[in-house]
Amino acid sequence: MNQEPVFSVSNPWFVRSVGGILALAVIAILIGFIWLPSVNGDFSGRGLWATICSAAGTPSSWYGGGTNVAGPAPSEVVVLPPPRRVSADPVSIGRGATIATQNCSMCHGVLGTVQVTAPALAGQYADVIYKELRDYQSGMRTSAIMQPIIRNRSDQDLHDLAAYYASLTRAAPAEPGATDSAQYADAVRLAMQGDPMRNIAPCAACHGQLDRKGAAPWLGGQSSIYLATQLQHFASGERRNDIDEQMRNVARHLTQQEIDGLAKYYAAQP
Repeated sequence: MNQEPVFSVSNPWFVRSVGGILALAVIAILIGFIWLPSVNGDFSGRGLWATICSAAGTPSSWYGGGTNVAGPAPSEVVVLPPPRRVSADPVSIGRGATIATQNCSMCHGVLGTVQVTAPALAGQYADVIYKELRDYQSGMRTSAIMQPIIRNRSDQDLHDLAAYYASLTRAAPAEPGATDSAQYADAVRLAMQGDPMRNIAPCAACHGQLDRKGAAPWLGGQSSIYLATQLQHFASGERRNDIDEQMRNVARHLTQQEIDGLAKYYAAQP
């Protein structure tokens, strides 16, 4: 009894299997390396060839990819939250209160009063405040108001300010009440679930409702004008002190309506 060899071109099942695998490989290469990069705006800026080489793992020096990165390096300040809640030094809080009264209250309010164009700092995480002050001091985050105030402050001053504001009670929501029902539902979805198809992570995974990452601020209760402005600045690249471009990668995928909806959603949260 003759049995056809398995690995033989005369075996139709072998030919069909190999042909199917090769066809799938060709289709996957065409979609992954050519079609998707060509229609995705995030990649079109540096050219199709550079995108294909980058996806294939080719060193950037071979195709000029190293020249495409513009602007300063990402923020070098990485601040981890404490592993457990610790009590701040009362002396540090007192020093921070003195500095804040003399320099910060006019824009950031007193005892948590929410301002429109400046963030409310009362009750904010200490690691968040310290990182942002460090970034202002280094020029990684720019502000014509903040940089002259903070430029010559010592590292101890920054820790004292962070300890003081973290010791305060958070203010009531800046804008209580629900927004338009459809916009509100979309904002809740983005905040709690994100949009994986657009590479948008849920806001709550970093900012405290589901989980919190180091130096990610609590967003609840901030002014919607301030929050929307910061998202717009991240989207445009005007603000770039986010670690590993996490916020820029999210914000540039949001529509203006989604930015406004998220800003109003968080402004209504405690």
